[in-house]
Order: sequence, then structure tokens, then C-alpha cells
Amino acid sequence: MASPTNKLLVFGGALSGLAALMHLACLVVGAPLFRLLGAGEQMAQLHLAGHWYPTVVTLVIASVLTGWSAYALSGAGLIRKLPLRRTALSVITAIYIVRGIAFAPAMAYFPGNSMTFWAVSSSICLLIGIVHLMGLRQSWVRLSGGAV
Repeated sequence: MASPTNKLLVFGGALSGLAALMHLACLVVGAPLFRLLGAGEQMAQLHLAGHWYPTVVTLVIASVLTGWSAYALSGAGLIRKLPLRRTALSVITAIYIVRGIAFAPAMAYFPGNSMTFWAVSSSICLLIGIVHLMGLRQSWVRLSGGAV
């Protein structure tokens, strides 16, 4: 592509892609990886029992993370321009940062998740959010659509 790549958005996209792959790995490895990653014993047991819920939730999360990865790579100039890149990247960045900082209210809705899960996943989300924020800041004008 003609525009220079933004290494921070490439890195952010790679991190989102890796997170998507880790979610998919849970479906392949099964209950032990659900447990290791802190998804909770209930999710592990449901997966062991062949229940649909862990599979659907995991696939939805992996799909969202894959889309977020694509937007970061688009913003970096590595893949084609996706619609509303700057807006989407702003929302994605905000979600990552809010998820990283304000996880305490969400804990009540997911009581089966371990404290390790919350600490690790929140730190990872905050890191990815900060990487996106720095990359978005670098490319803000270019992503407006007018500048190339």
C-alpha cells in the first residue's frame, strides 16, 4: 500500500489476533485450557459436557477479536481500507481501555471467573488499548479519509 505502516497498530492487530487464537485454542484443547486461562470451572464443565454455550461464547469473542485485528491492520495500512476505520478504531481502543481499567463491575456478572483471570485479562486489555491509542494517535490525520 502507498501509505506507511503504523507499527503500533500492526502490533495491536497482532495482539488482537493472538487473543482470538487463544480463545479458539480453548475449543481445541478443551476444559484444561478454559481452566488455565481462568474462564471458570463452570465453563470448563459445560465444555466437557458438550454443551453449546462455551463454544458459542468463545466463537463470538474470537470473531469480534478477529474483526478488531482487521481494523487495526487496516488502520496501519497493511490491508485494504475498512469502512469507518478511525471511528471503529476509536471505539475498539475505548473498549479495550475501559475493559482493562473498569473490570470490577463486570466481575459480578461472571462470578465463575477467577481473580487470576480478571487480573491477567484486564492487564492484557489495558496493554492492547494503550498500544491502539498510541497507534491511533500517530495515524489520526491519515485515518480521517482526506489525507493519504
